[in-house]
Amino acid sequence: MTAERAYHHGDLRRAVLTAALDVIATDGPAALSLRDLARRAGVSHAAPAHHFKDRTGLLTAIAAEGHGLLAAALGEAEDLRDLGVRYVRFATAHPAHFQVMFRPELLRTDDPELLAARERTRTRLRTAVEGHGDDPALGFMAAWSMAHGFATLLLSRNLDGLLSGSDPEETFRALAGAMVRPAGNPATG
Repeated sequence: MTAERAYHHGDLRRAVLTAALDVIATDGPAALSLRDLARRAGVSHAAPAHHFKDRTGLLTAIAAEGHGLLAAALGEAEDLRDLGVRYVRFATAHPAHFQVMFRPELLRTDDPELLAARERTRTRLRTAVEGHGDDPALGFMAAWSMAHGFATLLLSRNLDGLLSGSDPEETFRALAGAMVRPAGNPATG
């Protein structure tokens, strides 16, 4: 459904979000313009401001939506490796959301909707890490860093030569298996 058709059915907010996600996926968040999005939706240049106020408000709405989608995608992961695979899968399925979600300089970081959505994601990640290692905060940072770093490198195409056609999710699963060992079972060299 095009942005213009979505608007004529009464959902300008969704039409603008969809158009914004298309722009971000293609050209990055810097290319986003409310005026251009209004043109794409076939409405006045001021119409998107009624829903988002400004570009920062639009990006904040995208980030909040992304965190909601990510928390749902993480679901009831079987283990840390599965959680990481789900994280990578989310990033590849929602690259525009992913580009915006972790860029505080683009967002209203005190937005209540964003704060609530971000906390759902963090709670899901923290819960999965509980019981792994002596320092849960350190385990949380390590697990998140591994999944986020892999997803970021994957989306920026920095792993293309290393993956050599391998499935990114299976590669991540193997990487996580090599890096994350149960307590008392150190990796052998």
